[in-house]
Amino acid sequence: MLTLLTYPKNGVVFSLSPFCVKAALLLDFANETWQREDLNDPRKMPHGKLPVLRAGDQLIPDSQNIRRYLEQKGTDFDPGLSSQEKAQAQAYIRMAEDSLYFHIVEDRWNNDLVWPTIRDNYFEEIPALIRRPVTNAIRKSVKQGLRFQGIDRFGSAERMERLDDQLRSISELVQERGFLMGARVSSADLSVAPMIQALGTTMVQTPSVLRVLTDSVLTGYVERVLQEVSVSYRSAGFVREAA
Repeated sequence: MLTLLTYPKNGVVFSLSPFCVKAALLLDFANETWQREDLNDPRKMPHGKLPVLRAGDQLIPDSQNIRRYLEQKGTDFDPGLSSQEKAQAQAYIRMAEDSLYFHIVEDRWNNDLVWPTIRDNYFEEIPALIRRPVTNAIRKSVKQGLRFQGIDRFGSAERMERLDDQLRSISELVQERGFLMGARVSSADLSVAPMIQALGTTMVQTPSVLRVLTDSVLTGYVERVLQEVSVSYRSAGFVREAA
């Protein structure tokens, strides 16, 4: 049986990581039989991160490589789409994974109001006595990455304006079509929906969280994707366990 190595759940949401959620959706879309295995420390994984798919004695790192593996087994994640539409789907994926994702990281790792909650939930396995110095070093590295990537160079109002532009674009598409590429789930939805879900399920109600949760078009879209692809996610799109 295939085993998906993933970060733990965020309440009832499948994983803290939207890329792990994406990988799970890919597996379900492909009708694979699989199981999850939670990890907190991915340093021994091929790319030093999760998700990773274990297929026999093979470790397949990164959600995009997992997609390629499933495609090689015969799954078509964009049935019925033309070559131009597939190119559009790829553009939506890149928007989600190369832009929306960094809004999530900024919100969780670089917000002093959020960080204590993230620290004590993400790293609860680290003994409390050494948790702060260990996680502060990790956080410093992440913050440097956000600065280099560029999102940390904007003020909070500018970041929200940029985020809102992207979310409104997604809303315009899915309100009319149902999903990004039409009436059926495609590869684009399997990347974009987990990012929106992650934006709306950070453990503290930040402006980004509220932006998503108060948008019925976006929340409805995420729920449709989860329900269409996997029975196991039904009613778990934006539900979190009480703190």
